[in-house]
Amino acid sequence: MGSSFPAAASPSVEELVRREVADWDDEVVCNARFKAFSGQRSDWEPNFLFWRDLIIKIARHLGVCIIDASEVKNVWFSRGGLTPLCIDHREMHTEGDILLKEDLLDPTSGRLYMVLRKVGHLIGISRSWDLQGNLQSHLILKTPLQERCADVIKTLAESHWTSTCIITMGSFQRICKSPDEAFAILSHLCECGKARYFSIKKKDFIEGVKVSLVSASVPNISSLDCDVLHLICTTEKLQQQLDVIDKRWESSRKMALSSHKSGNKQVAYRYIRQVKLFSESRAKCISFLERVEEVLGLIANAESAKKVSEAIQIGAQAIKENNVTVEEVYTHLQDLEDNVASQKQVDDALGICCYFFLSINFFKHDI
Repeated sequence: MGSSFPAAASPSVEELVRREVADWDDEVVCNARFKAFSGQRSDWEPNFLFWRDLIIKIARHLGVCIIDASEVKNVWFSRGGLTPLCIDHREMHTEGDILLKEDLLDPTSGRLYMVLRKVGHLIGISRSWDLQGNLQSHLILKTPLQERCADVIKTLAESHWTSTCIITMGSFQRICKSPDEAFAILSHLCECGKARYFSIKKKDFIEGVKVSLVSASVPNISSLDCDVLHLICTTEKLQQQLDVIDKRWESSRKMALSSHKSGNKQVAYRYIRQVKLFSESRAKCISFLERVEEVLGLIANAESAKKVSEAIQIGAQAIKENNVTVEEVYTHLQDLEDNVASQKQVDDALGICCYFFLSINFFKHDI
């Protein structure tokens, strides 16, 4: 797992520690806190709770839920080269304060895996782990993880007015701070019944997540959910194509102006034609994008006002009435990709022509 939090050596971490621990510079108090645990649990438990709470507070301030065990001990809380000997990640793991990646539910696993995992928890089967073998590994703080899950749901709720939402796996990962955090958050949400991972295979393999935005558990995946995921993925691809077209349109426009100013009217005219072609492609892309978004809007409105079964019927009817078929989606995307590719070839050819005309003008001037 890659690092998911800011550099611990930055001054901000030291400032956070001093802010949370008023007597951090008190030698006597800190020496007592840095000593290894010994004696009965009642003797060292207050010290254990101090370090556990401090780790969680610092992680919360940094906005992370994944920490590096070695960095926390040797960098976060280092005092003049001295490091605390009493930070016990094994005890934190036993108490359920931290999780290993192996402890997380694999959200992409099947139903049988889920059942066996629950049975294992019920009969008390748990993984044992070797502290020395995992000392350098990244650990997941359970409380900050739960808070990050709440943040993700809040973010999704701000852009959706329905009780559930469906997004592509790529969009879900972009909401999170790293792929590792996305995996941990999705795992926790799935384990709590707040999210479901699913995938569809049309001509492309598409991964998606269905998330409950209310207190209720997320419903099972329906055929409509698969259609919605496909449409959402289509809107993302159309938007990407639109961004590419806009960039090439702007580039062609600038080249046309530049060629006209330099006196290369023939090259300028070709770039103007290219601008026109990009404008036409943009109009087609926007038109299709609006149609797909209209269907998604109808489905969302149906879900918010009707029962799920009625929403499925309305959604299917909306897809049919708007003539948005799987074949049309891929045909349209392929046409756009071919158009952009062909325009790139024209752009390259025009670049050569522009260089050729500039060379002729240079030689004429030289003669």
